[in-house]
Amino acid sequence: MTNKELAEFMFPNITKTIADLEKEYPERPEGTIVTRYAPSPTGFMHIGNFYQVVVNYLLAKQSDGVFFLRNEDTDQKREIEGAVEYIMHVLEHYKFIPDECEIKNGETRGNYGPYIQSERKEIYHAFIKHLISEGKAYPCFLTQEEMDSIRESQTRDKRRIGIYGRYAKYRNLPIEEAAERVKNGEPFVIRLKSEGNFNTKFKFEDLAFGTMEMPENDIDTVIMKSSNQLPTYHFAHLVDDHLMRTTHVIRGQEWVSSVPTHYELFKMFGFKMPKYVHTPLILKKDGDKIRKISKRLDPEARMTYYEEKGYPIYSVIEAIMTIANSNYEQWREGHPDAPFTEFEFSPKKMSASGALFDLDKLDNISKNYLSKLKATEVFDLLDTWSKEYDKEFNELINKDKEYTTNILNIEREQKKPRKDYAYMAEVKNYIWYMYDELFTNPEYQFDEKFSKDDINEVLNTYFESYYDENDDKDTWFNKMKDMAEKLGYETNMKEYKEHPEAKKGSIADVSNIIRVGVTSLSQTPDLYIILKLLGKDRIKNRLDMLK
Repeated sequence: MTNKELAEFMFPNITKTIADLEKEYPERPEGTIVTRYAPSPTGFMHIGNFYQVVVNYLLAKQSDGVFFLRNEDTDQKREIEGAVEYIMHVLEHYKFIPDECEIKNGETRGNYGPYIQSERKEIYHAFIKHLISEGKAYPCFLTQEEMDSIRESQTRDKRRIGIYGRYAKYRNLPIEEAAERVKNGEPFVIRLKSEGNFNTKFKFEDLAFGTMEMPENDIDTVIMKSSNQLPTYHFAHLVDDHLMRTTHVIRGQEWVSSVPTHYELFKMFGFKMPKYVHTPLILKKDGDKIRKISKRLDPEARMTYYEEKGYPIYSVIEAIMTIANSNYEQWREGHPDAPFTEFEFSPKKMSASGALFDLDKLDNISKNYLSKLKATEVFDLLDTWSKEYDKEFNELINKDKEYTTNILNIEREQKKPRKDYAYMAEVKNYIWYMYDELFTNPEYQFDEKFSKDDINEVLNTYFESYYDENDDKDTWFNKMKDMAEKLGYETNMKEYKEHPEAKKGSIADVSNIIRVGVTSLSQTPDLYIILKLLGKDRIKNRLDMLK
C-alpha cells in the first residue's frame, strides 16, 4: 500500500483536491487588506478580544478592505451556550459590522464561507488527505495514558514537551499496519510529519513586535482530532486563512509561540503566509503593581461590564484607541470631532511591553464625551440603558420626558459644561432628588452650625416673601442677597472671610440652606435652574417634609 492509497482509504468520500478549492476561493483584488475576527465560543468576549476587533476593523476599513467574522468552533467540548450570539451582539452594539459572516439560520454574507469551522470539515479533510498522500502526515494511535507517560518523562528529564524524535512512536509505522488499525476502529489523531530542525532558526517579521528569530518546529503537531475529526486551531488557521485570502492575522501575544508550527505548515503547502500582528497583553494597575488584566479577578475584563454600566460605545472605543497606538491621543486633540476611523493606525506603534487599560482614563473620556452631547441625546442613552438594566427608573424618566430632559440639560450647554457622570448607571445618583418618587426619606446635609430655627427662618422667609419662579437669574440672586442682609448674613464674601464672627453666616450659607431644604444635598448643579424645574408645588411639599 502506498501513501496515496492510505489517504484514499482513510478519506474515500473526499473527492475535491486543493486545486479545486483554490478555484472555489479565488484571490481577492490585488492590494485588498483582508482581516478577520475569529473567536472561539469557549467563553464570552473580553476586553482583549475587543481590542483585536478594533485593530482588525481599522486595518481593513482604512484600505477599503474586508473585515470578516469566522466562528472557530472546533473545540466543541468547551463551547459555551450563547457565546456565539453574544459575539455578534457586541459587534453590532459597537457598530463593527463584518463585511462577511454567518448571519443566522444558515444565511451567509460573503462568498468565502462557510464562516463556521465545524461546517468546513470536508475542506480540511481535502488538505489532510493531500498531506497523507504525500507522506507528510500520519495516523497516530498514542493513548492518553501513553501521552501522560511521555509528558511525565519529558518533564522529569527537563526535555521539551511534545511528540518528536523518539517520542513519535507511530511516525514510521508501516502503511499496511496503520490502515489495519484504522480499519479495526482504533482511536487515532492525524499528526503532521514535521520536517523541521529545532536547532535551525528562521526569521519572522511581526508587524507589532518587529523581527523575531525562532527555532524551527520539529513537533509532530496534531492536525486532526480523534473525537470529531475536526482540525486543531493550527491546521484550521492554515486552511481557512489561505482560502479566505486573509492578508493580516491579528491575534493575542500568547500565540507567538505557535508561529514555528504555522511557519512550517504554510511552507509545507507552498502558501504565502499572512502578515501577523500579535497584540500586546492588556494590563491594569493594581495598587503599586501592574499586572495582566484577569477575567476571573477584574469585572472590567468582560465586555458585558460596559453594557451593564451603560458606557457610551464612543467612550469604550476611544479608550481602546488610546492604548492601541501611542500617538492617538495627540491626534485626537487635533481632530476632536473626527471619527476614529480617520486616524492612521499603525501596528508598529503598538506597545510591545503591554497595553495599560485604565478605568479612570475611560471615565474621563466618557465624562468629556457625555458633557458635549445634547440633553436629548443623553436622554436617549439613558432610556436605552434603563430599559434593560433599571426598568423602574426607565418608567420614571419617561413619565415626563421633557422634565427629565430639562434636568439632564442643567449646566450642559455652556462654555464649561458639567462632567458629573461617566456612564448611565451613575446618572440616577446625580438626579434622584429631582423626582418625588425617589425623594421619600432623604438625609438632609444642613451645616451643623445652624439651628433648626435658623434653617426654618431662611426657608420660610425666602419662599413666603421673596421667591418668584418667573424671576430671571439676576433678579433671583439679588432678592436672595436682600433677604440675607435683612436676616443678618454677610453678602460680601471677602468681608465675611475677614470677619466671620461679625455675622450669622454668609450669602453662600443662605444659598446652601435653600439648596439642602429642597434637595437634601449640600452640593448640586445650578440652584436657580433646580428651583425653576421643581416648581412651587413640589417645593412646598418638600418644605412641609421638614416640619
